[in-house]
Parts: sequence; structure tokens; C-alpha cells
Amino acid sequence: MKRYSARAGTLTACVTVASLVLAGCGGGGGSAKGGATELDIATLTSAQSLDPATAIGSALPYFQAVYDTLIKRDPDGAFRPMLATEWEYDKDRTQLSLTLRQGVKFSDGTAFDAQAVKANLEHFKKGGGGGAKYLNSLKSVDVEDATHVTLRLSAPDPAMLFYLSDAAGLMASPAKLAGGTLKTTPVGTGPYSLDKARTAIGDKYVFERKKGYWGAELPYKTLTISVFDNETAVVNGLKTGQIDSAVLQDANQQASLESDTQLNKIDQALDFQGLLLFDRGGLRTPALKDAKVRQALNYAIDRKTMLEKIRRGRGEVTDQIFGTETKAYDKNLDSFYDRDPAKARQLLADAGYAKGFTLKLPRMSAIVNDALASSIEADLKAVGIKVVWDQLDGNSALQKIFRDRAYSAMVMNIGQSSIDWVTVQDLVTPGTFNLFGSTDATVKGLLPKIQTGSAAEADEAARMLNKHLVEEGWFIPFYRMTYLLVSGKDVKVEPQSGMAVPSIYNYTPATS
Repeated sequence: MKRYSARAGTLTACVTVASLVLAGCGGGGGSAKGGATELDIATLTSAQSLDPATAIGSALPYFQAVYDTLIKRDPDGAFRPMLATEWEYDKDRTQLSLTLRQGVKFSDGTAFDAQAVKANLEHFKKGGGGGAKYLNSLKSVDVEDATHVTLRLSAPDPAMLFYLSDAAGLMASPAKLAGGTLKTTPVGTGPYSLDKARTAIGDKYVFERKKGYWGAELPYKTLTISVFDNETAVVNGLKTGQIDSAVLQDANQQASLESDTQLNKIDQALDFQGLLLFDRGGLRTPALKDAKVRQALNYAIDRKTMLEKIRRGRGEVTDQIFGTETKAYDKNLDSFYDRDPAKARQLLADAGYAKGFTLKLPRMSAIVNDALASSIEADLKAVGIKVVWDQLDGNSALQKIFRDRAYSAMVMNIGQSSIDWVTVQDLVTPGTFNLFGSTDATVKGLLPKIQTGSAAEADEAARMLNKHLVEEGWFIPFYRMTYLLVSGKDVKVEPQSGMAVPSIYNYTPATS
């Protein structure tokens, strides 16, 4: 039996479908004047449901307020006990045994125990949320007794501990899992309770500190998460003190705060931005079936100019989806496709598309602004590829992209994990961002080695997979982006490993 250390560091892909669901109105703005009693966080991501089965990505703070996870993840990615106090794998890494905390109750009085864990994990796996696939390897949950549960896996999952510290590990009252009431009335063991009278779903969420919480009391009596539909309003809220903290993605908005000495600012890198190709089989866009065409798209993009003009140089160009902390990462692959329009046109001609083709792409303004849309359109037009943008709002985007599979590709911001298997699960295996289930013989041969091989075998297979994906043009990354974590002078906040936004546990009064 091998006991896995709670010190294992991790980082995950965190900006996914939730990033598309933006609120239609600005938040009312919390108040920082309450000092250590109130915390108001701004976000562009709305949680239309508070059922843990729907939790994913940058919406996680909503859920952390009311639900605890089985395992807690520190800001640096280290795993710590939470509702599970110990965990241990068997020698084959297909059985994960958890020891559970005793004496904990959900806010409706239901006891937290092994049966609750089983019910929640099954609910998450079958709930149809964007993160459900993360429990694909979970074959069964065996209740040994009230405080011990065994997770039986169909194959080793190198990211399972991470998932149990993330959305899949959120625990709700088993008495409320059916019926849909958790969407608006969350019932968990977490440090806060939702104040429904002061909450407007999709606009502003107010949480009050729970009396008798089993764990350490968080410093803020009231936590408010205010939803905005643009970062200009967020910046104004930060400057006036109506908002205590926010993560800014737009480089221009970041630049607007450079000279503001009243705000604390921390650079953080997590996401890459790029064009995700879905249709590598050529179902909707036949040209994309040919690797030469996908390579031509990569050679056509002027990443350096895009980074300088659109991101004000805040980031690093890259041609790979694997992040710098992974075993798969190869610095040389960051510049594998230096811009070469002549080579792009030759590759298109070799593939039989000398006259080019039309590529229809969905566009959500929150992700693809005018400058980015124009840059992509101009770069591809220069090699004979016509881009047609289909403007979508958040709700129609979810339907048309992920359910109807109406597009062959999309521009997206995606987190770069420090765990190779997380990146594989998010972008390579069939699922949300591999809509058409693309694969090939090389991918099929390497994935089992990453998943079940020894550390050395897995690392080597990950490097080989990364090189293969870049060479075959599976994706068209542009650059890794630098975000800005901003907080008022009275608030201290730490970035969170594995999340584009800080965990709710990472905020403290600056004087503490």
C-alpha cells in the first residue's frame, strides 16, 4: 500500500464552459467599508446553478462558500485534509481509500458520512456537468463503514486527488441531491450559508458566515460575489472601493491600474489563448482532416504581433497546450511554428487547397474582442483562408458549440495544468474540448502509458504526446496570458494553484 503525500502540488485547467456563461447585468457592488467583516469579490462568471454537479472552473468560489471538498488544496497546490482526513492508494493505484472526518453535519442536520460521499460522487458523475468526465475512471464507491470509503477505479487516474480537491470533491446533503433544489438552495457543510433574501441569481450572491462551522472560522462575516459583464465596471469598482478584489484578464484594463498605489496587484499566469480545433476528422470542414492544413493555420498566425498589440506584451508566445510546470513541456515547442505565410500557402497547396477554404468560427465578445478577431481574420486571409465569425451570446454559445457541435473550431482561453493527465483529460480525450472524439494511432498508444506507466514511462510518454500534437497541428495556441490579481489595500489575497481565481480561503484582512 502506498500512502500519497498531501504535499503533491497541482494545477489544473480551469477556464472551461463556465467562462462562456456571463451575466447580463453588472453586480450591485459590495462594500469594503465594513473592513474585516465584509468581502466583495467581482467576477465575470455567473453560476446559474449551485448544484455541485454543475461546478467547474472559475465558478468554484460560489460552491466553496457553501460546500466543503473531500480534500483541500492550498494556494501552492499542496493537498490537505478537509472532509477526508487521510487517503491511501493500493499498489496498483486502482483503489483509493479515504478516512472521513467524524461529527460533521450538513446544514439541514444530515450527517456527513461514507454514504454521503458515495451519493455525491455518483451524483457528480451522472449529473451531466462540464466536469463529469473527470470521474470517468470511477467504477464504484464502496462504503466500508461510516467513516471509511473506497473508490474503485477502472484504471489509475493520476489526477484523482486533484479532482477530489476540486469540483468533484464538493459534498452536498444527500437528502437534497434529487429534486433540483440545490440549484438555488445549496445545503452543504461549508463555512457560509447563502442569504437568499439578498441574493439575485446571475447578478449578486451574498453568503453569511455559518455559526458552528466545524472548521476554522473564515475572517469575513459576509462574502459577496458580484457578477459583472465587463471589466471596465470592475476596475471602477476597485478604484472606488466598492469591490475588494478581482482578477483582470484584459491587458488594457490591467494597464489602467499600473499607477494606482492604493491597490495591491499580483501578476499570475495560468491560461493560454488559442484556436481549439475540434473537427480533425473533417466532418464539417473537410480541409481540417489534413495535417498539412492544420500546420498551415499554425504558420499563418503572427503570435508575436498579437501578443504585443492585443496583450501589451503581457505573456509569452507558445505553440503547445502543455504548461511550463508539466513533464511534457518543451521550451523548443513554444516557437515550433514561427510565422511563415509562404510556407503556409505551400502546405495548403500540397493538401489540395491552393485557393484556400472558409472557416466559420463562433465569437463571444468576452473572449474574442475586436482586435483579436481582426488579427486572426487578417492572418488567415493572407494565406487564402476566409474566416466567417458567428456572433453568439453565452447561452446560445453553450447550445451551438457544445451540444449542436456546429463549429469546427473556436477561440478559447484554457488553463495550463501542472499535471499532464489533467491537460490530457481536458483537451485530448473525447469530451468538452474534443467534441468530435479525434484520435490517431500515436495518441492511442501514448495515453495508456501516461495514465498507468511508471513515473519515468509516463513522463516520457507525455513528452512524446506533446511533440506529436504540435507536429500534427492538433491545436493553434497563441500565447500564455498574464492576468492581474487586484485587491484593495485592506485585503491580502494569494493566487490559487489550479484555479484562475483565488479560493475563498485565500483572502485575509491585510492587517492579519
